[in-house]
Amino acid sequence: MIGVFDSGFGGLTVLSALLRALPDYDYLYLADSARAPYGARSAEVVNEFTLEAVEWLFAQGCPLVVLACNTASARALRNIQQLHLPNRWPDRRVLGVVRPSVEALAGLPVGTVAIPDKTAPADTEGLVAVLGTEATIASDSYGIELRKFAPRIRLVQQACPLWVPLVEAGELDGPGTEYFLRKALEPLLPPHPAPRRVLLGCTHYPLLLPVLRRILPSEIEILDQGALVADRLADWMRRHPDQEARLTRGGTRRFCTTDDPEWFAMRGEKLLGAPLLAEQVRLSDRCGKPASAGTVC
Repeated sequence: MIGVFDSGFGGLTVLSALLRALPDYDYLYLADSARAPYGARSAEVVNEFTLEAVEWLFAQGCPLVVLACNTASARALRNIQQLHLPNRWPDRRVLGVVRPSVEALAGLPVGTVAIPDKTAPADTEGLVAVLGTEATIASDSYGIELRKFAPRIRLVQQACPLWVPLVEAGELDGPGTEYFLRKALEPLLPPHPAPRRVLLGCTHYPLLLPVLRRILPSEIEILDQGALVADRLADWMRRHPDQEARLTRGGTRRFCTTDDPEWFAMRGEKLLGAPLLAEQVRLSDRCGKPASAGTVC
C-alpha cells in the first residue's frame, strides 16, 4: 500500500488527487486527529508524532509513505530521510510535500530535475507567496528549498494559525471565515505587490478555495498541493521503477484515525464525495513504543 499521513482530514485533499491520478494502487490513509493540529507544536513534538505515524504505516505494510502534512514535511522529513531510514528501513521511502511544492512554486514543469546551486530557468523569477501553519513558516523550509533552485525569486511567507481550526470545525465560508482569511492575506493585497503564485502550504487550505478566490486578485495563480503532489509522485514512480514495483494494485482504500472514526468518516465523505469506513487506531503503546500492526484503542 501507499501510506498517506496527515495530522487531520485535510490530507484527504492530497489523497483525492492521488486517487484521480493513480487510481489502481492500494492506499492507507492515516490521520492523527486526536493530536491535531500540528501547526503550533514544537519541532521536537512534531518529529516524534510523525515518526510514530511512519513506523505505524510501515508496520501495516507500506513501503512508501507520503507525508501530506506540510508541518510534518517541514519539521520531520529531513530527520526521517537522513537518520531514521538508513539505520532502520533502508528499503523504505518517505516523501514529503515541500520539495514538489517548491518546484511548482518556482514554475518548474513536472519532470524537471532541479539541481541545487545551479542557475534556474530564465523565467524563474518574480514574487511568490506561501501560506502555511506557524510551524511550517517558522521552519523556513520553503525559503531554504526555493533559494537552492530559484534564488532570483522573492518569497513572502505568511502564517495563518486560525485556518486549520476553521476547517476542522466545518467553517468553510461566511462572514466570520472571510474576516479571518482577509486578515491573514493583508500582506498579499493592495497596496502591497501581488505575487505571481500563491501556494496553499497546508492540506486543509484547499477547502477554503472559494473564499480565497473571492479575496485574492484574479491574476494570482493559486497552487493546490493535491494535484501537483500527485503529478510529481507519478513522475517519481517513473524514475524509480524498483520502488514502484513494490506497490500493490488492488484499488483498495483504508482509512484510519487516532480519534473518533465516525466524525472522521462524516468529514471525509464530504471531501471525497463518496462513503468511507474509518477505523480508530493508536500509534504507540503505553510505554511509548510503536503500536503493533492491527493494534486499536
